[in-house]
Amino acid sequence: MADEVVVFRVWDSPFSYRVELALALKGVNFRRAEEDLKNKSSELLLYNPVHKKIPVLLHAGKPIAESLVILEYIDETWKQNPILPVDPYERANARFWATYVDDKCLEILWRACWTRGEEQQKCISEAGERLRTLETALEGKKFFGGDTIGFVDIVVSFLTPWMEVLQEMARIRLLEEENYPRLCRWVRDFSSCDVVKETRPPREKLVAFFATLKPPN
Repeated sequence: MADEVVVFRVWDSPFSYRVELALALKGVNFRRAEEDLKNKSSELLLYNPVHKKIPVLLHAGKPIAESLVILEYIDETWKQNPILPVDPYERANARFWATYVDDKCLEILWRACWTRGEEQQKCISEAGERLRTLETALEGKKFFGGDTIGFVDIVVSFLTPWMEVLQEMARIRLLEEENYPRLCRWVRDFSSCDVVKETRPPREKLVAFFATLKPPN
């Protein structure tokens, strides 16, 4: 089909999930093309020759790479149920927090779960500071996007279930109610949305997958 929408993805990737959730929120039908990152398809290498990674959105034969770029493309292409604010200042603010999450939060949270000893304690402390900063963006709001799921919520979706599973497997406490009440409330509200429950990977499947990467203590 000339206007076919295809997502080149890996089922366990929170970056792939961003794209799939955005499309689901828009009500856009799409086909999933599952990739094996150890044996990347010729299509993936063709459509993303620079980074050679997922996700890639293929729309009407034209590829778009990088999850944040894809999210903006989706919002500009399908106008229904907007995920970015109309107001220019609010749009800029959403882009700021999305970039903050990718640049300042993702790696340190991952390292906090997979390192050990003194390095892990240092990562946990640093991750806590980053989460406290992120929580300020929820002041007076149900979601980062306001009353409904928006751009930043989609970007932060890795907190559930990915980060929940990882911290449990690593036997550490990162996202706790007493320290981050707004973020924990957000996790509950976000997780209770039907579109989120219908699209995210099963928790049990993630547990089994992460166990094959590196066993927890």
